Amino acid sequence: MPALALLLNAFVWGVSWFPFRQIAGHGLHPLWTTCLIYLAIAVPMGVLRRHAWKGFAAFPMLVVLGLAAGFTNVGFNWAVTQGDVVRVVLLFYLMPLWSVLLAWLLLGERPTGGALARVALALTGVAVVLKAPGTDWPVPSSLPDWLGVAAGFGFAVTNIALRHLRQAPGESRALAMFCGCAFVAGVAALGGTALGAFDSPLRASSGWLGWAALLGTAFVLANVCLQYGAARLAASTTSVIMLSEVLFASVSSVALGAAAMEPRILVGGSLIVLGAVWAAFARTPVQRDDRASSSPT
Repeated sequence: MPALALLLNAFVWGVSWFPFRQIAGHGLHPLWTTCLIYLAIAVPMGVLRRHAWKGFAAFPMLVVLGLAAGFTNVGFNWAVTQGDVVRVVLLFYLMPLWSVLLAWLLLGERPTGGALARVALALTGVAVVLKAPGTDWPVPSSLPDWLGVAAGFGFAVTNIALRHLRQAPGESRALAMFCGCAFVAGVAALGGTALGAFDSPLRASSGWLGWAALLGTAFVLANVCLQYGAARLAASTTSVIMLSEVLFASVSSVALGAAAMEPRILVGGSLIVLGAVWAAFARTPVQRDDRASSSPT
């Protein structure tokens, strides 16, 4: 059951691009969609679980967790709505790179030889994915590419924050993440609308409501499944199962014409996934940098 729960979580996120695109087709930008969905989740939770707010006084790091989760969702949801889904998901899963760098800078965990090898493997995979014909350098070439990379970085920060908040109540962590997603998406959506980058949500047709309700319900279910499964399985097992999101996203997007599965994408994606699997099963001793470990961060 825990493994099936994690698979369901990965499935929800792997195919979330489709309802986001359906909602966008009705005139509602993914930033507004993200804001409204998480607002609809956060407000009832904040009212019904008022005791969860007490965790913010005891664990100020919850604010960082919320902001990181917000940036992650804004980048990922916007990217999969506009770009090649497979490319976005692969760039999002650059966890070996970001985790090593952030753990070094924020936690004082000096990278081992194996960690550096995983970073090199992941970077090689990214270079293969991004080195499209006619480009001189393998760098992100579009807004969805950059959003995918930024969302992956935000996801790594989220994981680092969760490691700091192991002692915080689970409901407080969930409330922080839901509120952070609503806040960051709301600020970005208001700014984009004010600058004329996209239309006001008032101009969207009402057809988006059903898709948004379905997506919001799926996100709540996915969060419950994640907490249930991750609490009962080893971290390495959880990490590998969650990588099935790449499979769900790839199969669904290629089948529905939202992505092109080229040999270059297959090779580069395999290297990125291999690096993530390697990181999941790594059992190397932590080397601490005394200067970094003394940081209040």
